[in-house]
Amino acid sequence: MLHIEIETIWRFHREGSPQTAVVLLGILNEIRKTGKISSAANDAHLSYRHVWNLIDQWSEFFGVPLVETQRGKGSKLTPFGEKLVWAGERMQARLGPQLENLAQELATEIKPFLHQRPSVIRVHASHGFAVSKLREFLDREPGMGVDLRYVSNQNSLVSLAQGACDLSGVHLPHGELRAQGIKACREWLDPREDRVINFVTREMGLMVKRGNPLKLNSLKDLVDRKARFVNRDHDSGTRQLFDQLLALHRIPESRINGAQQMEFTHAAVAAYVASGMADASFGVEAAARQFGLDFIRLLTEDYFFVCKKAFLETEPMQRVLEIMKSRNFHEAIDALPGYVASETGKVSGVKDFLERMHSDR
Repeated sequence: MLHIEIETIWRFHREGSPQTAVVLLGILNEIRKTGKISSAANDAHLSYRHVWNLIDQWSEFFGVPLVETQRGKGSKLTPFGEKLVWAGERMQARLGPQLENLAQELATEIKPFLHQRPSVIRVHASHGFAVSKLREFLDREPGMGVDLRYVSNQNSLVSLAQGACDLSGVHLPHGELRAQGIKACREWLDPREDRVINFVTREMGLMVKRGNPLKLNSLKDLVDRKARFVNRDHDSGTRQLFDQLLALHRIPESRINGAQQMEFTHAAVAAYVASGMADASFGVEAAARQFGLDFIRLLTEDYFFVCKKAFLETEPMQRVLEIMKSRNFHEAIDALPGYVASETGKVSGVKDFLERMHSDR
């Protein structure tokens, strides 16, 4: 199997000078986490002396130290070093899924010229931790490839209807907002040809700084405490859900401080809050925990996949269902904060699915 990874490089230039500095943020991040330069060297597969030399070179280039070392107390990043690391965290959270999409597009384009002929499953789904975990499991399967593109709820169903993907990801909230979600999906579901596959449930809510210093426990608190907010992009299902919650609670978007500040993934908004650039955001619990944030649950969502009946009966899709139902996959999902493998891999017809969704409100 051919796998492609696209990585970013941080190269700094001084105006009017040929001098440059390539900063390896992974080294600084490891020092931040462990307080040990030796750990950073091992993680980067470099010698301790080489890492020390790199840190000296970077500090000389910027004219500001990046790392402080105290005898007997290990090493820690300076405020400037911390600023670089958090900028890197935000960049990776923001660009990571897009780079994955680009890498997959390239792999899809060049594979026909190679001798490899894997069974490629085209997946269009909203970005989420469980979807990424499924991709990890599928990538381990010999002779199987995954073309995963992150798109919104409605766009994924449109792709399925137009034959542009094999699996479409859909998520629907519990409670008062479920009817709106069902109505939006129903337009693109074909009761004769489509089949729905249970995947996971996930917790959605506010991501706030550790200790919740502003005591944010509701959407109304965002307004009352003038909390700085970072939003998801307009095309994301999470943004649509947040807008629906605002309407449900009769809160105009204009009263949310920072509602027009947007990022493109759950991890990106979490990194934005963790780096101190915002007080709160809305997304999945797993993203909040990844960045050491507190999480205030507001609702639960069910996540499903939709495919055509004919594709469901193919050998590649049967292997996907076997993975979804496996004990190892369930354990991997249950290890994600806020995620539960709920009848994962169970297949339903559209009519039965919609009836169950209405009764589960």
